[in-house]
Amino acid sequence: MGGKSFGKAPGGGETPGRGEFGGSGRERARRRGQGQLEAQVLAALHEASGPATAAWVQERLGGDLAYTTVMTILSRLHAKQAVTRERSGRAYVWTPAADEAGLAALRMRRVLDGEPDRDAVLTSFVSTLSAHDGQLLRALLDRATADAPATADGPVTADGPAPAGDPAAESGTDRRR
Repeated sequence: MGGKSFGKAPGGGETPGRGEFGGSGRERARRRGQGQLEAQVLAALHEASGPATAAWVQERLGGDLAYTTVMTILSRLHAKQAVTRERSGRAYVWTPAADEAGLAALRMRRVLDGEPDRDAVLTSFVSTLSAHDGQLLRALLDRATADAPATADGPVTADGPAPAGDPAAESGTDRRR
């Protein structure tokens, strides 16, 4: 930490062709983040008239990505259940299982599932929502509760199945109101 910074010439200016952490600016400009690549691959699959091969996706994205990169992204999306695949000869054909909003929801659910204290995570999340987002979430939860099928134990509320003998179970309302 002797005062030197990466990518700086001895006189303090930028090293020609180098960015802050090395590598040419052209390389960094072409480099995309994993989430951005996933979104682009999903968008290409949504444009397809049916299941598509990795080669088709690669071509659709302009061919500047290596075939192996496209396969890696498709495999990651498959692991996240954002796409499905089916054998077609020696290759797979891929179909989107989710749009960008669905992929974001999958990521949110995965984060939530990985936390030991779901209540604390959800409480923290809800407390930071804007008034508009809070109203939207409330409306969505109300709609999901109204559309939820009743179980053998009674109606399902936003909290899950209502326990037997619960006033919410008899009235069909959410017991948090």
